[in-house]
Amino acid sequence: MAAVLGRATVRIADFLRDHAPLLRKLQWGIVAIYAFLLIVPALLPLPDNAASVFDNLTVVAQFAFWGVWWPFVLVSMPILGRAWCGWLCPEGMLTEWASERGQGHAIPKWMRWGGWPFVAFAITTVYGQLVSVYQYPLAVLAVLGGSTLAAMAVGWRYGRSKRVWCKYLCPVNGVFTLLAKLAPWHFKVDEEAWRHPVIRIQPVNCAPLVPLRHMKGSGDCHVCGRCSGYRGAIALTPRSPEQEIVHVADGDPWQTALICFGLMGIAVGSFLWSASPWFVTLKQWAATWLVERDIMWPLLDNAPWFVLTHYPEVNDSFSWLDGAAILAFAAGAAAVVGGASFASLWLVDRIVPMREPATRLGGLHKLAQALIPSAGIGVFLGLSATTISLLQHEGMGTRWVGPVRFTLLALAVLWSLRLAWRVLALRPGGAARRVAAWAVFAAGLAPFCWAWVLFFALW
Repeated sequence: MAAVLGRATVRIADFLRDHAPLLRKLQWGIVAIYAFLLIVPALLPLPDNAASVFDNLTVVAQFAFWGVWWPFVLVSMPILGRAWCGWLCPEGMLTEWASERGQGHAIPKWMRWGGWPFVAFAITTVYGQLVSVYQYPLAVLAVLGGSTLAAMAVGWRYGRSKRVWCKYLCPVNGVFTLLAKLAPWHFKVDEEAWRHPVIRIQPVNCAPLVPLRHMKGSGDCHVCGRCSGYRGAIALTPRSPEQEIVHVADGDPWQTALICFGLMGIAVGSFLWSASPWFVTLKQWAATWLVERDIMWPLLDNAPWFVLTHYPEVNDSFSWLDGAAILAFAAGAAAVVGGASFASLWLVDRIVPMREPATRLGGLHKLAQALIPSAGIGVFLGLSATTISLLQHEGMGTRWVGPVRFTLLALAVLWSLRLAWRVLALRPGGAARRVAAWAVFAAGLAPFCWAWVLFFALW
């Protein structure tokens, strides 16, 4: 069975390699649809409350972007790897196209900074909440359109036929890198065959700048198939979905920050604030404090739409206080939920340390990789809340949603616990210490799980 599956994956990769022009035509088709849904709704009047996906283009675009595209792109990562990036992503296509015709400058040192995936994700996530990106087409144009223009500018300026934007600056690159580590296939490099190729060597353009000879995992690979069969040493190969996290990935500080404080912190706060009574209490307390001191300007809603939500024609405008409260809520979630997960990792790494003291901090970041299933399902649940809202607006029954949500959350948490146990099993120490460390790891997930219970069941 494994041999049959292996041959099938090789044929898929070879098909992608041999039909690159067809793949590019498909990508241009996606670009056209993307541009249409991005630009045209922003030129139309805002829909009223009776507008439906069946009769209003703005609602269609809203459902396409936030009801289908983003939630299920995330789902595709642990199933197909970063196939979305290599096969369909309009930004990836446009940045590479611009790079083919651009100036070809060397990539600057500042762009190679490892913290950009976390910083870009945090800024984009919070900014999207401030301008209500899930509700208004102008906000979509600002967030997604601005990102696309930046991708093209970076492609035109740096590299030659490369996806420099995707490698270093894309706001979701870090998220995709993490989730793709769970994919059940990857391009495996046979180092012996690489050293002694027995076939003619054709040049390969790896657009996402993956060092092919030393490629070990699937986090950075866009599954475009261009390197399939290169030097007779690279082949798309099935593997265990846990292989990379347990035996390959070492993790790094910025990935740990993205997992704990980004996906399990800032993202959770950004999804939960609109339903939280704590947010209302915080804002009321702040407003009372300001009024008592005759400080009135934070209560004004005069910010432009590209800074804070401002659509007075539909009675929806954020004051400066609203914006500050959203920022405070997201920061609080990062501190409480993300801080709890990080603190548990720190404690676990001291209960069952790595063999060599010099590698202990690296051990913490290795252990953080076990949180990827939980962090990923959290973002999916948050994004799919928009999907559910849109379905409810169309009159579809959603009684099944609650059980499905909690089932997915439970399965993801159990997977994280299993991965943590397997990673801990590779460390020295007795069974009792390992069980204690595993229990601490589980306790660190409690605030994360409780946040979703509040959002979906209690608020």
